[in-house]
Amino acid sequence: MDNYDDDQIKIELDEETALGTYSNLAVITHSSSEFILDFIRVMPGTPKAPVQSRIVLAPEHAKRLMMALGDNIKRYEQALGRIQLPEDANLPPTVNVKGEA
Repeated sequence: MDNYDDDQIKIELDEETALGTYSNLAVITHSSSEFILDFIRVMPGTPKAPVQSRIVLAPEHAKRLMMALGDNIKRYEQALGRIQLPEDANLPPTVNVKGEA
């Protein structure tokens, strides 16, 4: 008897969450015990950029996320071509970003 299905976690995705949330900026901070990812939507000509979602991860999960994202980017580029970044892409995207907790 195969118990493989019994060991699987059933992931539920409600309709609202399935729509997703658009973000064009991520700010990442960390402490000794957690990584905090703030996903932000920056709109041209507006003085404020609201945080759309905040995800708090244990360091081990943050590293797993980094590895999984790297693997997915690699597979994306193999299938669809290299993702081009602006020449100044090595600059942090958080220049002049101020936040409030």
